[in-house]
Amino acid sequence: MIQDDFFKRIDIQYNHNLPFVVYRKPNEIKVSGMLQSTDDLIFTKDFTEKGFVFSPFDDAEKTVLMPIEASEVITTTEQPVIPDGAKVQSIQDNTLADSKSIHIKLVNKGVEAINKGVFKKVVLSRKETVELEDNNPISIFKRLLNKYASAFVYCWYHPKVGLWLGATPETLVKIEGTRFSIMALAGTQDYKGSLNVVWQDKEKQEQKFVTDFIVDSLQDTVEHLQISKTETVKAGNLLHLKTMISARLKPNSTLKEVITNIHPTPAVCGLPKQEAKVFIVKNEDYKREFYTGFLGELNLDIVKAPRSGKRNIENRAYAITKKSTQLYVNLRCMQIQDNKAIIYIGGGVTINSHADSEWEETVSKSQVIKSIL
Repeated sequence: MIQDDFFKRIDIQYNHNLPFVVYRKPNEIKVSGMLQSTDDLIFTKDFTEKGFVFSPFDDAEKTVLMPIEASEVITTTEQPVIPDGAKVQSIQDNTLADSKSIHIKLVNKGVEAINKGVFKKVVLSRKETVELEDNNPISIFKRLLNKYASAFVYCWYHPKVGLWLGATPETLVKIEGTRFSIMALAGTQDYKGSLNVVWQDKEKQEQKFVTDFIVDSLQDTVEHLQISKTETVKAGNLLHLKTMISARLKPNSTLKEVITNIHPTPAVCGLPKQEAKVFIVKNEDYKREFYTGFLGELNLDIVKAPRSGKRNIENRAYAITKKSTQLYVNLRCMQIQDNKAIIYIGGGVTINSHADSEWEETVSKSQVIKSIL
């Protein structure tokens, strides 16, 4: 579809208060849209449906489904014309100094709980409110597309839920047929022109917690499990440690089992999961909603050409259709309400954490979204 027509269709959908999602996968050109024909609020029952899902942080709450059979799917491969950024003004409920004080107290409380043996790690977050001159979500989405080529960039809207945008660097799970991979992403430092950096014990420990948790959680549902070497990767203005875990689903295992076992991961919640989640819900001074939840394509059909070779040459013409699920952790995101953008940021806290450093990490992460507003 021609780019102007593509974004015009999204605008029409939004102005008619009908649900839609528009997104681009990491390092791809194609931008896809899914436009739901009614404003019904639909939830997935068991993750066997086809469509696009948006799930909250709290795994006890329902996952919103945009079903493909009730939606129009549109795509474009043209590069969008990027609008200029409008001026923004921070209008946090508290001053920045007050926010810093509150977050430092929260981190210290988390470290205290770790020292008491309540958990090994907890991810603690905060939110910032920014006033917008231009609150058009498509304009913001186009700027996200332009700036974060290696992220999963999206704009998601449902009149009964809200309007969310983001550029997340983290994959929760990718499944094609029975083969799947999961990303363990943890540790953060500012990018200063090189990937050749030194990581402190705190970040290395964070990464190991996430990787070990995922591997342990998958043991009963997968086979042929492999773990990659840990590497440093760039996401926007930040660096992270990344490990990839790949495997095959066992014949009787389901996607729902995998998601239930790993979400929320220690990268966004903590370890042990339940104890960390209880602490987060009790001590963070707001509800995360969809921040640190997950979103993405669910059980969509993809066509794969068979591998070429000397044998079975006549079979090369036959393509194979497989189910593909690609879910991403909802980080580096914001919610737009009226003329305000609510930005969500957080970081992992371990026994080696220093509260001032944790605060500075959230400030660095906030720039990912602020820089395009």
